[in-house]
Amino acid sequence: MAKLKLGALEDDKPVKITVELPAAVHRELLAYAEALAQETGKPISDPVKLIPPMIERFMATDRVFAKIRRGRHPRSQSTGSAPPKAV
Repeated sequence: MAKLKLGALEDDKPVKITVELPAAVHRELLAYAEALAQETGKPISDPVKLIPPMIERFMATDRVFAKIRRGRHPRSQSTGSAPPKAV
């Protein structure tokens, strides 16, 4: 069986936000928590705790976002303009 993209959750100090999920997404989140619990052997007490690592994983694997973070947005390269010179 292939491994899930998420592994065990890290214990980190959270920042509280509120988000509404469509019912279908919530059902999938519950199913993912169940699958992860079966794979890791550790029950997921609160499936909402999966959301941060899922978002983190999504951003970490988004190539365009990575280029933006490195300061090399693909659209800015297509303009042909040179970067400003330091004075």
